Order: sequence, then structure tokens, then C-alpha cells
Amino acid sequence: MEHPRRDGVTMSDLTIDEDHIPPGATLVNCAFERCRMRGLDLSEIRTRQCTFVECDLANTDLSGSVHDRSSFTNSRLSGASLATATFDRCRMLGSDLTDARFLATQITGGDWSYVNLRFQDLRSIDLSGVSLRGADLTECDLRQAVLRDAVLSEATLEKAMLEGADLRGADVDGIALHELDLHGVVIDASQALALALSHGAIVD
Repeated sequence: MEHPRRDGVTMSDLTIDEDHIPPGATLVNCAFERCRMRGLDLSEIRTRQCTFVECDLANTDLSGSVHDRSSFTNSRLSGASLATATFDRCRMLGSDLTDARFLATQITGGDWSYVNLRFQDLRSIDLSGVSLRGADLTECDLRQAVLRDAVLSEATLEKAMLEGADLRGADVDGIALHELDLHGVVIDASQALALALSHGAIVD
């Protein structure tokens, strides 16, 4: 069965239903602004270079969906199912992902700055090279997560679980490493130096 395709659709201030986005649809260069998609079944949809600005996708089923260079900015995805979803070089700036369900979610690059991921279970997730600048990662479970070359500057990591996480090459500017539980965390030489200096060590 051929999946329906939408190209260049622009919608604003609408309540979206399956007539607008059929199940399994492919969306290319579409733009949605302040649209309500709450609880909609968007499983297995594919988007390419689409934008969702200030949209309400709370409790939406995005499982198995694939997003290529799409943008979800200042949008609400709280409670959304992101199981087996793929986000390739996407922009999630300022979006709320509290209580979203991550399971085998694949994230490749992209800008997730200032997202709200409080209390999320992100164990073993690969966030290599992802920008998480200013993101709220309070009490996140990041055990065994791969954060190599990620941008974590100014992110909130209060009470985050980091055992086994790989932070090598990550930008941790503005993060008080000495206040975190770094047991079992893999860091690089420059991060180790910054940590030593934060504890008052004199490095000769």
C-alpha cells in the first residue's frame, strides 16, 4: 500500500486530524504553526525539512516515525511516544518532552537546545554530537548514555544519573562537574583538568 504524501502544505492555528495528516504519511517541506495535534496517531509518518512551531503534540503517537532535518521548536511533546522514532539532524529548540517515551529512539546530530527532558529515562541513548545547550536534564537517567562531542554547556544536570556515561569531547562549559556524581563516567583529559582545578588543585 502506497503511503500518502503531502508537499509544501502550510497550516496555522488549526486542529489537525487524519484528514490533514493520514497515518503513515510522508510530509515534505510542510509548515505547521500553533496547530493542535494532541493525541493524534502519527505513528510511522515521515517528515523531511518540515517545521512545527508552537504546536501541541502532547500524548501524540510518533512511534516508528522518521524525521529528516525537520524542526519542532517551542512545541509541546509531553507524553508523546517516541519509541523507535528517528530524528536525523532535527531542531527541537525549546520544546517540552517531559514524560515522552523514549525506547530505541535514534537521534543523529541536531539542535536540542533548551529542551525540557526532566526526569527522563535516557539510559544507553546515543546523543553523540547533539547540541543540548541549556537543556533541562534534571534527574535524568543517563547511565551508559553516549554524549561524545555533545554540547552540554549551561545544561542543568542536577541529580542526573551518569554512571557509565561517555562524556569525552563534550562541551561542558558552565557545568559544575565537581557537583555531579561522576562515578564510572568516562571523561577526557581536558575535562579531568577542569575537574581538578574546580577542586582547587594546582596543576604543574
